[in-house]
Amino acid sequence: MWRAMLVFALAVFALSGCSGHPSMDALQPKGTAGEIQLDLIKWSFIMMLGVFTVVITIFVYVLIRFRKRKGKDIMPEQVHGNNWLELAWTVIPIILLAILAVPTVKYTFQLSDTKPGPDTLEVKVTGHQYWWEFEYPELGIKTAQELYIPVNTKVHLEIEGRDVLHSFWVPALGGKTDVIPGRTNTMWLDAKKPGPYQGKCAELCGAGHALMDFKVVAQTEDDFDKWVAQMKNPPQPITTSAQKEGEEIFRQNCIGCHAGANAKILGPDLSKFGTRDTIAGILPHNKESLKQWLKNPEAVKPGAKMPKIDYLEDKELDALMDYLMSRK
Repeated sequence: MWRAMLVFALAVFALSGCSGHPSMDALQPKGTAGEIQLDLIKWSFIMMLGVFTVVITIFVYVLIRFRKRKGKDIMPEQVHGNNWLELAWTVIPIILLAILAVPTVKYTFQLSDTKPGPDTLEVKVTGHQYWWEFEYPELGIKTAQELYIPVNTKVHLEIEGRDVLHSFWVPALGGKTDVIPGRTNTMWLDAKKPGPYQGKCAELCGAGHALMDFKVVAQTEDDFDKWVAQMKNPPQPITTSAQKEGEEIFRQNCIGCHAGANAKILGPDLSKFGTRDTIAGILPHNKESLKQWLKNPEAVKPGAKMPKIDYLEDKELDALMDYLMSRK
């Protein structure tokens, strides 16, 4: 008993440290799809809890009532072949499954209704090793790692893969959808409250899988319109000599993979890099993190396809960072 209690206490202590971003909790949904899925979880849990309670109650009763005692040999009545009992434990599971099937079928059709409507925001999602690309076809915007959406608006997602299997998952807003090269899958989500919601790749896709993070940023309608206007406007003009030097370094070293919003690029579009909240989806958006990323991307995100830029002098690297940070 004491050994079992010790193991249980150690397990509770260890698991209490398993905390992460608050929006990674699927049991505290902030969107319609997440609420629907939580309802199904509750339905299933309550039903199975009832079954578990009945079975354990009978099990404990039998253990106590018919336990072996000194001088007594208590044999329970044998019920093998009892038609009524066999009918009961056949019919009852069927009834329970039928009850669970009603909301399951209803919600399945509701979640699979991904046809875009007149008030729906359309976004094309592309999974790469190991980053996410977001394109707004109707708005003419393409960005990476951060998906901006207005609150209380249905967002229709067309999801494709560029290289290997991935899985698109925003726990607080909705379930997972497979990302398959050569196939377009669809889903929808919305957010009822403004705020950042952490997203993850939920399919093992290589060495950098655990760090293939992204963020959904839900904004009020006015703030989202401001973001759209900012993204559609040309970047701020280059004003300093360092930025001009950085632009030249960018053209010589980076433009082959980061060519622009309308090109078939190998890496994310960096034309509005200065507006991002993160670098590589996981680092704070500052020059120290940017330098760390540029000098050795694979040390930050294993398996990253971006080559090292460790051949630049510190002055050149500073100029490149000034240029990138000014892209707003």
